[in-house]
Amino acid sequence: MKATVSSKGHIVLPAEFRRMDGVEPGQEFDVERLERGDYRLVRRAAPPNEGAIEWLLACPQKDFFVAIASESTDSL
Repeated sequence: MKATVSSKGHIVLPAEFRRMDGVEPGQEFDVERLERGDYRLVRRAAPPNEGAIEWLLACPQKDFFVAIASESTDSL
């Protein structure tokens, strides 16, 4: 596929690739120069808990997660 460099140096990843790979706005990539004229674009791995707070805040109602009573393991 073809991509064009803008006057500001931006390159847009084609929409088909973004859809296929689930690329979201704000995701970061590393650009590696392999040799003159050859580059490799690699998506950075997301931190292990990325999105966890947003997921918890999206719970359907307040106090959705509640502590449950449980027996102590001290008596086992």
